[in-house]
Amino acid sequence: MAKPANTEFPVCLAIAGPTASGKTAAALAIAREMAVEIISVDSALVYRGMDIGTAKPSAQELAAVPHHLIDIRDPLQAYSAAEFVRDATQLIHEIHARGKLPLLVGGTMLYFKALFDGLDDMPKADAQVRAALEAEAQAKGWPALHAELAQVDPVTAARLAPGDSQRIQRALEVFRVSGRPLSSFHTTKTIATGADAARATTLISLEPSDRAWLHARIAQRFDAMLAAGFLDEVKTLRARGDLNPDLPSMRCVGYRQAWEALEGLFPMSELRDRGIFATRQLAKRQITWLRSMPQRRVVHCDAPDALQQVLQIARTLAKERA
Repeated sequence: MAKPANTEFPVCLAIAGPTASGKTAAALAIAREMAVEIISVDSALVYRGMDIGTAKPSAQELAAVPHHLIDIRDPLQAYSAAEFVRDATQLIHEIHARGKLPLLVGGTMLYFKALFDGLDDMPKADAQVRAALEAEAQAKGWPALHAELAQVDPVTAARLAPGDSQRIQRALEVFRVSGRPLSSFHTTKTIATGADAARATTLISLEPSDRAWLHARIAQRFDAMLAAGFLDEVKTLRARGDLNPDLPSMRCVGYRQAWEALEGLFPMSELRDRGIFATRQLAKRQITWLRSMPQRRVVHCDAPDALQQVLQIARTLAKERA
């Protein structure tokens, strides 16, 4: 955890973990003890008007300590991992310049991995190419486009389901725009912040020793969201008329299931169980991502002294940084 000697990348503290593991509470506890600014590492919290279903920090919590990368996009807009790396890197340097400790908090592991491992400068979205792919999909079906992807980028095709329209479309778009398969971009990092960011960051990973504890928390949280008016929130988003279930914002866990229930794709009585199941699956994927990060410091979030363990790591880092 000592300050890196051969890098100008500022020292950072990060708290990662699956949904409902207590990341926000841990971050706020640290903020009460030391001068930090929080950078959200969450692909859902970037969206305005999506508050209940994302468990967005309350107005009081947001006012207690500076937060960044929350409410920065309309749900109609996309926000990529490359944009996160750019924005987070700039914020980290600005927070450091203000004499505070950058505290990265969230559960979007793709963002953490992009920051720590670096990213490729992939082609931006091309509206004409996307429109052409949409037309082809309507005529032939996404499985046919998946088969086409298998010809030009078998590595990517192998990890995508034939019906995964969003990712198949993006992979084919990248190939048609650049002439390179999407998988090739994962081998030549052209944004070089990764290694320095990884060395400069103390990563606390909140992981349950008992998965049943996390499952109970997930169920409690989903029930609380429903009681707080989550369904009305999704109704309001649908009523805009310009959103659709294929947008990244509406594919967020919970929102996708609520949208489908409102569309009548399954009985409303099944929403709770489907939402909880989808959230459990998300948590499972998040834990898998975390286990691929060897530098993480594991704190069992279901331990009675979990918060004290997190605070001790933060205090030690603060002393070394002083």
